[in-house]
Amino acid sequence: MAAGKGTRMKSKKPKVLHTIAGRPLLKHVLDTAAALLAQKVVVITGHGAMEVEAACATSTGAAADFSLNFVRQEPQLGTGHAVQQAVPALSDDSVVVVLSGDVPLTQADTLFHLIKASGGHQLALLTLEQADPTGYGRIVRAQASADADGAVQAIVEHKDATPEQRRITEIYSGIMAVPAAQLKRWLARLDNKNAQAEYYLTDIVKFAVADGVPVVGYKITDAVQVAGVNSPVQLAELERAYQLQQAHRLMEEGVRLADPARLDVRGDLLCAHDVSIDVNCVFEGQVSLGEGVSIGANCVIANAVIEAGAVIHPFTHIDGEKLGVTVGAGALIGPFARLRPGARLGAEVHIGNFVEVKNSTLAKGAKANHLAYLGDATVGERVNFGAGAITANYDGSNKHRTVIEADVHVGSNSVLVAPLTLGAGGTVGGGSTVTKDTPAGALTVARGKQVSIADWARPQKIAR
Repeated sequence: MAAGKGTRMKSKKPKVLHTIAGRPLLKHVLDTAAALLAQKVVVITGHGAMEVEAACATSTGAAADFSLNFVRQEPQLGTGHAVQQAVPALSDDSVVVVLSGDVPLTQADTLFHLIKASGGHQLALLTLEQADPTGYGRIVRAQASADADGAVQAIVEHKDATPEQRRITEIYSGIMAVPAAQLKRWLARLDNKNAQAEYYLTDIVKFAVADGVPVVGYKITDAVQVAGVNSPVQLAELERAYQLQQAHRLMEEGVRLADPARLDVRGDLLCAHDVSIDVNCVFEGQVSLGEGVSIGANCVIANAVIEAGAVIHPFTHIDGEKLGVTVGAGALIGPFARLRPGARLGAEVHIGNFVEVKNSTLAKGAKANHLAYLGDATVGERVNFGAGAITANYDGSNKHRTVIEADVHVGSNSVLVAPLTLGAGGTVGGGSTVTKDTPAGALTVARGKQVSIADWARPQKIAR
C-alpha cells in the first residue's frame, strides 16, 4: 500500500519516496518482496501516483523477478478500500502478503514465517508486544491456554477500542498473509461504519472468525521491523536503526569500526578480513574493500573496488558512478584526494592531498602527491607527477588523451596539453607548458626565459 499523502512529512514529495540509506522507503519494501520470491507485486498508489509509479519502474526494472503491477486508490477511503483496488490483479490460488510502503525494514525471514503460519488456508497476522500501544490496532484473543496464546478474534482500532481493550499491549503491525480467494470474499463485505468512516482492512478478521477460518498471530519482538514513517523524526530514527544493523553485520564479519554509530552504508558494502573504517564514512552504490584495507575518517566512497592493503586517508572522496574506480593493492590515497569515474590505479600508486584523477590509468608505483589533476591520461610505472601539474585534456569541444610512459618525471606547475605523449624516462622541467610529444630520456623545458633587471625600483604610490 503506497497511496497515502504523508501530511506530517511536510513535504511535496510522496511519503514513500523519502529515503533511508539512499533508497526510497518503497524500494526497501519491493526488495523485501523480491527476497520472498514473489511472483507478482501490486503497488496501490494514490497521492503522487505518477511520481511513485515512475520511481518503482526505475528502481526495479528488468532485474526484478516478479511482475510489477499498479492500481490506484482515488480517493483514499481507508486500508480496506486500498486493498479492494488490487482485487482484479490477485490470483485466487495465491497467498497475498499485505505490506505498507512506509514500513521499510521488515525482514524477509520474518515474512517467510508469517506465510508459513498462514499455511495457504489461514489468516496470519504479524503482531508485536508494545509497551505503549497508543494509536495501534489491538489484537483481541480468545482465552489463552497454559501453553499457547488464544486464537485471534478481532483487531480493534485504537479510536474504536473500549477502555479495557486499550489496555491490551499486543498490537497489529499492519502486515498479514491471507489466501487470495478468501480475501476477495471478505473485502466485498467491508463497510465504513466506524469512528473514521473508513473501510478498515482489519475488519476481515471478524469475517474470518464468522466463517470458521482460523486466525493466527505470529508475534515478534523487534519493533524496528514494523515501524512506519510518518514524520521526519521517524524517518531519521529508522535511518539510524538501519545503519546500526549494517554496522553490527559488518563487525560480525570481522570489520573494525571506530564507532558503529557513525557509519552510513547506502548501497552494498563488501569487506574482506581485517578491514578498518574510521568515523563518519559514507559508502554508496557497490563498494568492495579488500583484505587489510584502511579507511580514514570522513571519507565518501561510491562504486569502487579497493584492493588489499590500500590506505584511504581522511577526507578522501571516491565516486565511480557508472564507470567505477579501482584502487590497487597497497596504494596510498589522500588525504583530501578525489577519484572520479574511470580512475584505475595500480598497485602501490600514491595519490596525495588535493589531487584529482578522472578517466585515467596509473600503473604500479606512479605518484601524484600534491595539488595535481590527471584527466584522460595513461600513466606508466614509477612516474612522478609534480605538485601543481595538470593534464589539459579538454579543448572546449573534445577530450584528448595524455600518455606518460614509464619513469617520466613531470616537474611542478607543468601543463601537459593533450593529445600528447611523453617518452619513457624523460623529464619535464618545472613550469613547462608542453604541447608536443617528447622523446624518451630527454629533458624538456618549455617556458619563458628568465630575465633579471639589476637595481630595479618598484613603482611608488602617488600621494593625493
